[in-house]
Amino acid sequence: MKHKIIFVACDTSNLSEIKKIIKQTQTDKFKIIPKFGLQFFYSKDGRKFLENFKKDFWLDLKINDIPQTALSAVDSLKDLKKCKYITVHANGGLKMLKVIKKKARSIRKDLKVLGVTILTSLNNQSLKEIGHTKSVEQLVLKQASLIKKSGCDGIVCSAQEAKIVKKKYKNLFIVTPGIRLPGDNTNDQSRVMSPNDAFKNKVSGIVMGRSLIKGNIKNNTQRLIDHLSK
Repeated sequence: MKHKIIFVACDTSNLSEIKKIIKQTQTDKFKIIPKFGLQFFYSKDGRKFLENFKKDFWLDLKINDIPQTALSAVDSLKDLKKCKYITVHANGGLKMLKVIKKKARSIRKDLKVLGVTILTSLNNQSLKEIGHTKSVEQLVLKQASLIKKSGCDGIVCSAQEAKIVKKKYKNLFIVTPGIRLPGDNTNDQSRVMSPNDAFKNKVSGIVMGRSLIKGNIKNNTQRLIDHLSK
């Protein structure tokens, strides 16, 4: 299991809860990396905490703006020395993806840019409501081609699309959110999968949020260990 990467979604603005999540999800069974999103980053204590954080982390901001603004946003993160992953949204287009990757490389060579595709809360009906005529699968493949062409380091997509993306882009680093332990509530996610099934689709890492951090975190982490041991 040690080759498996688990990104733990630290989805709270409460600093004491963040520290608890980080501490209680630690294990030597697989690689654990905390993921901080908008909720924590925008909180009163979030930015300051991350400036001094001593372990590798993923900053999941899903940057999506005109190229110059997006570039400036990434530049403003250069003081976060232990940030190893940042996310940008493929909807920003090829030029934006390229300038962000170039800026990230100039900040630190080990700062990886992951391109976000269709959010796991959306499904084919949701896309129709927005105005898209393509299916989730078709759009994810189109966005994957942009992410690959831009030189970004990886892609974020649901585990359901990961298999077809991996088939077309064998060496692409793929991370999948929308992961739930068997029997857990799917909440607001539309395209979900279990950890084992996701890794069977050849993903590089999975994002675990509510299945780990809601309730007894230590027990949830052990449930994950037992699940991945099967």
